Amino acid sequence: MTSYTPVERQAVVSLSGIFSLRMIGLFMILPVFAVYGTALEGATPLLIGLAVGAYGLAQLLLQIPFGLMADRHDRHRLIIIGLLLFIVGGLVAAASDSIWGVIIGRFLQGAGAISAVVMALLSDLVRDENRTKAMATVGMSIGLSFALAFVIGPLLADAVGLSGLFLATAVMGAFALLVCLRYVPRAGRAERQLPTHYLPHLLTMLRHPELMRLNIGIFCLHLVMTACFVVLPPLLVSAGLPASRHGWLYLPVMALALVALVPAVIIAEKRRRMREIYLLAVMLLGLSMLLLALGHAGLTGLVLAVALFFFAFNLLEALLPSLVSKLSPAGGKGTAMGVYSTCQFLGAFLGGALGGALQGWYGVGVLFICLAVMVLLWLVGAFAMRQPAYLHSLTLRPAEGGVSNDLLERLRAAPGVAELVLLPDDGDIHLKIDRLHWRAEVLEGLPVSVVG
Repeated sequence: MTSYTPVERQAVVSLSGIFSLRMIGLFMILPVFAVYGTALEGATPLLIGLAVGAYGLAQLLLQIPFGLMADRHDRHRLIIIGLLLFIVGGLVAAASDSIWGVIIGRFLQGAGAISAVVMALLSDLVRDENRTKAMATVGMSIGLSFALAFVIGPLLADAVGLSGLFLATAVMGAFALLVCLRYVPRAGRAERQLPTHYLPHLLTMLRHPELMRLNIGIFCLHLVMTACFVVLPPLLVSAGLPASRHGWLYLPVMALALVALVPAVIIAEKRRRMREIYLLAVMLLGLSMLLLALGHAGLTGLVLAVALFFFAFNLLEALLPSLVSKLSPAGGKGTAMGVYSTCQFLGAFLGGALGGALQGWYGVGVLFICLAVMVLLWLVGAFAMRQPAYLHSLTLRPAEGGVSNDLLERLRAAPGVAELVLLPDDGDIHLKIDRLHWRAEVLEGLPVSVVG
């Protein structure tokens, strides 16, 4: 696997840091809000649920618009706007003593729907051969943020109360903004060759068969995750693990899962086994649901199932966005990531409702069996996925005479050229090449020079 360049390393570290700060701020509300939120003026169980879901609802509504804008506008600037909305939302929620104020604050935090923009910028800054590794790092940061948040949230809420907790989310957003301003590199070659109208471009992304398969995957993954966490905490309590110690279970289990993730990602990329590792992860996720269905009454069974679940979940979180990036058409990366993130939040939103409903109607055993069946259906559909092309980026700078149609046609016809994009911002020609078939000699005599 190719090593990171200094710019790639800086991009991965800084953008993962932004993800982590935002996610810790958001996740640490979850294990405490249902308890502390009852003290807010006008609070009811329904409105408390709405306050928790307001962030996800805003993300659901705005992921695609942010993704569309990411394909036409400065992605760095869009991240700054999203972080400012996140900070303002945290301050509004911290200053509120009513449930409706918190709902507005949480919605504002979610309105900064920059997940797709961050992923698209990361893809701009990291070469194709390092993209899976970079996405895995982001996935690890999200997973660790989840575990840390469930440890930090109850402790911080006990010390400073709910308002202090929301203020802490705003502070984390401010740190993320500082990281963005000072450390995130500017993309020199953002792919933004779009049609004039957004709607046809969006419809192309929605109809793309490979992307549709991946969007179904992220929908199922987050539906399973949120449905599980509706019922797992009380199951752990019933099995003898107090709620105050749940975070200390998640943290080591997640850490071990992330360690096991590294060799799996290396095999997927270096040995070109992306499809096989992806299918294996889906199988393991289904197996974890079966273990929960059969062994949810005992602590040992729960811990084993949770460990297997987190390994499969984190592996899929690493592979899915990388696959979307590899398979999205030229110039459509931001929009494809926007659709992907929307499916993710839709799955999370519906997973909570499905988990609560099935638990109440039929019990947790039936819930886990239903989730296992859903994963099985996902696996059946995933078998039709083709192996992604293992392409490398090559940027050419035309001579002073500019770009001619003859030059573009000769490049398109060259062996090993899988994709060609003329970048209008700087006039460079961006190629995706298969090194098994590409020959550098084809550039001899052409009025171009290799950039970088």
